[in-house]
Amino acid sequence: MKVVICSNTAWYLWKFRLTLARALQAAGHEVVAAAPRDGHAAKLEAAGIRFVELPMDNAGMNPLCDLRLLVRMRALLRRERPGAFLGYTIKPNVYGGLACRGLGIPSIHNVSGLGTAFMKKGLLSRVACGLYRVGLGRAHRVFFQNREDCGEFVRRHLVPDGVTDVLPGSGVDLERFAPVERAAPGAGEPVRFLLLARLIWDKGVGEYVEAARQLRREGVKVTCQLAGFLDVKNRTAVSRASVDSWSREGAIEYLGEADDIRPWIAAADSVVLPSYREGTPRSLLEAASMGRPVITTDAPGCRDVVDDGVSGFLCRARDAADLAEKMRRMAEMTPEARAAMGRAGRAKMEREYDERIVLDRYLREVESLEAPEA
Repeated sequence: MKVVICSNTAWYLWKFRLTLARALQAAGHEVVAAAPRDGHAAKLEAAGIRFVELPMDNAGMNPLCDLRLLVRMRALLRRERPGAFLGYTIKPNVYGGLACRGLGIPSIHNVSGLGTAFMKKGLLSRVACGLYRVGLGRAHRVFFQNREDCGEFVRRHLVPDGVTDVLPGSGVDLERFAPVERAAPGAGEPVRFLLLARLIWDKGVGEYVEAARQLRREGVKVTCQLAGFLDVKNRTAVSRASVDSWSREGAIEYLGEADDIRPWIAAADSVVLPSYREGTPRSLLEAASMGRPVITTDAPGCRDVVDDGVSGFLCRARDAADLAEKMRRMAEMTPEARAAMGRAGRAKMEREYDERIVLDRYLREVESLEAPEA
């Protein structure tokens, strides 16, 4: 059958769903990627995925813009007549679900995290809940990336309990992100930390910078690196001016962005993500898969990927001092102790987060649907 995979950026589909698209093609399905066109659309097309441009205002809440998106979504699906719609990120989930509901197209959604709208009570949270309730109300299946998010949606009656399921995030390619031995730092060489994320404040970027400052003041020999997209279209985006200021100050070293982050992980002693809440953080899965100990928050989605004190450390969310303490503990460990943590993380990825678990689940779900009538 034909399957439409939709997200709010072509980058997301390239970064997180290309393997799924290829698995669907290998199973005999036709795959269409729908998203706003960005620099990664051509990469999807070069990979053999047909791309259809779907303009949308990712960060805005203008009702007229969202109505136009619904109209575009409905027109796209009426034209393509897929046997299944796979939605990712809030607007494709909501408006894709609404369009599928009207056209009788089975929809499968993935809620990869609750995001800013759910972190604070208020008008934005109420609007987001209302949209989810309508958009996902007739879904064939709604996948979540951790049980806490799933429970929250069911408790708020945003989605029927009978259509939910939990996946281990988007999984990790255990072969591509294979373990790489980290050379022990030489005498006097700083321990290297790395934060990999979209640069928005909710990822704990501010706490990471403050922790780096605290460790420098204390004379702890560390290098704190930061990597990820700047100029993100998000209300909580970190500005380029802030990053430039931190770099001039010497608090952090900004690496930029790259499609292949493996060299950065390989060069790090530990990967850090002090996020306020996640679905399942892909950067930590990839770091652990490569044998790097991780530090993350004791928060939904984050706490699941690390065994505290075994494969890394958990810290309190929004607490730069506690983050600095965990980074200090990691820096003061012997290279052998950090390597042992890294091996424990790799073993956890092999047991629980192999991307084949996710791919198999999607393939079974899609293949359970009947192809629509011509």
